[in-house]
Amino acid sequence: MRSVIESVLLAGGGTAGHVNPLLAVADEIRARYPDATITVLGTREGLEATLVPERGHDLRFVPRVPMPRRPSLAWFTLPGKLGAAVRAAGRAIDETGARVVVGFGGYVATPAYLAARRRGIPVVIHEQNARPGLANRLGARWARSVAVTFASTALPGAQVTGLPLRHEISTLIAERAADPAGTRAAAAQALGLQADRPTLLVTGGSLGAQRLNETMTALVAETTAAGIQVLHLTGRGKAEAVQASVSALDPEHASLYQAREYLSDMQLAYAVADLVVCRSGAGTVCELAALGLPAAYVPLPIGNGEQRLNAAPLVEVGGGLIVADDEFTPEWVRTIVLPLLENPAALAIMSHAARSVGVPDAASRVVGLVETVTEQPSVSR
Repeated sequence: MRSVIESVLLAGGGTAGHVNPLLAVADEIRARYPDATITVLGTREGLEATLVPERGHDLRFVPRVPMPRRPSLAWFTLPGKLGAAVRAAGRAIDETGARVVVGFGGYVATPAYLAARRRGIPVVIHEQNARPGLANRLGARWARSVAVTFASTALPGAQVTGLPLRHEISTLIAERAADPAGTRAAAAQALGLQADRPTLLVTGGSLGAQRLNETMTALVAETTAAGIQVLHLTGRGKAEAVQASVSALDPEHASLYQAREYLSDMQLAYAVADLVVCRSGAGTVCELAALGLPAAYVPLPIGNGEQRLNAAPLVEVGGGLIVADDEFTPEWVRTIVLPLLENPAALAIMSHAARSVGVPDAASRVVGLVETVTEQPSVSR
């Protein structure tokens, strides 16, 4: 029987927000069609340059072409740079015999969409954020299918699929369902934490979040005195001040506050956490919802406001809290977060609400759309 998906080009790169959903979809395609040709289009500078080969997928490069958002000298060089990127994307399509292009936004996606359009090859788009980026707003004009994470995302013909989750998160969801206590205990042991303590995870991502770091540092003595265990991921190069505050405690209390710059195995942190304090990037929001983890979201105060929009559906159903960056103060944590950690019943209600809007099978849904468009005849343009 002929495979529905024989050869596919996946385009997306630069940040984890683009690369992780791409890899989740690539893994789902590989699981369904072991013989399919899977090719990833990326840049030499992005995370995909490392993560895609590690996952065993073929990676082809295109030049990085940022799209100017306002008039500048960059407009004059854009046609030449974009043309080179489109040609590189076209070569990848031709050499691999790709019959569909799946794009996840970012610098790589625009040339892939344009090259596919010239060849009459169907395009499937996935937009992770509530507010779509430039590349996906362009590609959605002629895409055969458009998938979005959030129902509020304004793209024509969009279908809500949720965000394709990393393999590690999907695995954790299954493990927690089968053995929640055992999964928590194993994660706590791996991290050097106590499984039976109420545990707060604080993370600002790989770069950290200054507001989160400063506020939590001021509360090191208070949280530990309350018997609360904290795993605080500060961001690279930003752990020193927190660790200094922890070192001033007596050994018993100091053992309850663990400050690290970064944790590559984030699924371990999620497995042991009762509550999370974090930014509200789309990936974080969707992973926590799928896991049923309550959170206090502190949206990034710069940009186009998409982080507040990302968290809104989850907060509306009671699965999380949201607080402005400048309002995330020691007093707010003292009056809202710490009492919540001492109230298992309230956390259980929030967990159930978060899970009600989580989508654990988003990768499967996106691949279903890809299957549908490959069954349809190509359209010459």
